[in-house]
This record gives sequence, C-alpha cells and structure tokens, in this order.
Amino acid sequence: MGEINQTLVSEFLLLGLSGYPKIEIVYFALILVMYLVILIGNGVLIIASIFDSHFHTPMYFFLGNLSFLDICYTSSSVPSTLVSLISKKRNISFSGCAVQMFFGFAMGSTECLLLGMMAFDRYVAICNPLRYPIILSKVAYVLMASVSWLSGGINSAVQTLLAMRLPFCGNNIINHFACEILAVLKLACADISLNIITMVISNMAFLVLPLMVIFFSYMFILYTILQMNSATGRRKAFSTCSAHLTVVIIFYGTIFFMYAKPKSQDLIGEEKLQALDKLISLFYGVVTPMLNPILYSLRNKDVKAAVKYLLNKKPIH
Repeated sequence: MGEINQTLVSEFLLLGLSGYPKIEIVYFALILVMYLVILIGNGVLIIASIFDSHFHTPMYFFLGNLSFLDICYTSSSVPSTLVSLISKKRNISFSGCAVQMFFGFAMGSTECLLLGMMAFDRYVAICNPLRYPIILSKVAYVLMASVSWLSGGINSAVQTLLAMRLPFCGNNIINHFACEILAVLKLACADISLNIITMVISNMAFLVLPLMVIFFSYMFILYTILQMNSATGRRKAFSTCSAHLTVVIIFYGTIFFMYAKPKSQDLIGEEKLQALDKLISLFYGVVTPMLNPILYSLRNKDVKAAVKYLLNKKPIH
C-alpha cells in the first residue's frame, strides 16, 4: 500500500494566497507591475552593456549577467503565479514543479557567486587599479562568469534530483506561490537527512563563501578609501560601490532567512510564520530583481547617458 500511495502524487497544488481572496487582486496588480519593471529595466541594462563600447568592462559585463539572470529567475515563476492568481488554477505537474525548482535554485546560486565576483572586481579596481586590466582581463572575467553559471546549474541539478526522488504520499499541497524547494521537502514522507546535508554544504559554498569574499573585499576597499587624500576620490570610490553593496544587503538579508535552515521545526504561530515566509519570498523573488536596474542606473551617470543615446539613436537605412 505504501508503494501505491507514493505513486499517487502526479501533480502539486500551489496554495499561494488562497486564504486571502481580497488580497489576490492587489497582489496580482503589484506583481504584474514589478515584473514589467524587471523586464524593461534589466533589458535596457543588457542592451546598453552589449551595444555601447563604453560598457565593455568587467563591471558592466557582470552587471549584464546579473540583469539576464534576474529576468530568467523571475520568468521561471512569476508568469505561472500571475496565471494562478487570476484564473485560480493552482495545480502544477510533477515535472513542471521540478523544472520550476531547478531554475529558481540555479538562478539563486548563480547570483550569489556573481555578487561575490562583482565585489572582487570592485576590490581590484579600487585597491589595485594599475593591475586591474591584467588581473581582470577579458578571458578572466568571462571565465569567472561562466564558472558562476555552471556551478549554479550543477548545484541546482543535484538539489532538484535529490528532492524529486523522494516519495510524496498523498499530501500534495505546497503552501507557497511556486515550487520552492523547502516547501516541497516538507511534503516528503521519507527521511530527508541527505537533503539536509547537501543543502548545508550548498549553503556554505554558495552563501557563506561568496559572502566572505564580499566582506573581506569591502574591508580592504574601506581601508583603501580612508587612506585617500582626495575627498572627491573618496566620494567617487564610495559611489561605485554603494549600488552593489545595497543589492548585497537586500539579497543576502532575505536569502539567509529563507535558506539558512533546510526545514523549519517551528510549531507556534505556524500560519503567521508561513505568511511571513511568503512575503519574504516575494521580496526576494521580485523586489530585489526590480531594484537592481534602478540602483545601478539611477545612480550611474554613464548608464543614464548610454540609455539616452540608445533611445535617440536613429536607425541606418
């Protein structure tokens, strides 16, 4: 009977905000607007980084990768969330859930590594400006970005395969907007010790290690800036780092809350905690990708000038 029950789950039901019907319309409009801002804002940054030769530098190459990643990440879950909110269709197939989980986890893992490499880029640019073209040559920064994407994909493939091999015995309701890996693991009716161990290793490699790179990079950057005699130079150095540092604080603040523990054991106020998890998931999954182009463009004169140039550029007949 156990084996029969394990094969019954062929799809999952995404609960989302089904308990709050009045909020769903507001939530739909809010997510739709933010998703459009994500597509337009990040799309403009990608176009600028490709077609403007002034942006063919390591910093803007990483920024273009980050923008492309944000579009991929949100597109893996936001459209289905919008459909479920407006049509009340909340079911997702087993394979569809696995695909959604893979892309979500892969993009999150890759973004952690990219943010670490962007911090290293700023460290070299400010602390070792004369060696910057040598250390971060085109071959070097393209390789760094490629390793980030490949590592994130492999990590996600391992986590997804380990999660989807588990038996799911009857309960197929995911108390989330998307097939988020922690929410799926809660439905498993088998021992998830291996999943916990691999997620702890994953957290160390993709959360803690890049964060240490970011921390020490900014410690050296701060020390170098404080040694500068020119107030203008200090302001310029701070200005080039402020956008990235803001993104790091927002990104890591939310992702650590969500993924630092593989499975929650809280019993008191469970419904309130689940509602809080959903709101934080929204902040991490939609607000952060929306803020990236805003932070990097509004505070960067070069980006604003490039966007104006591209918009005013006449096509050649």
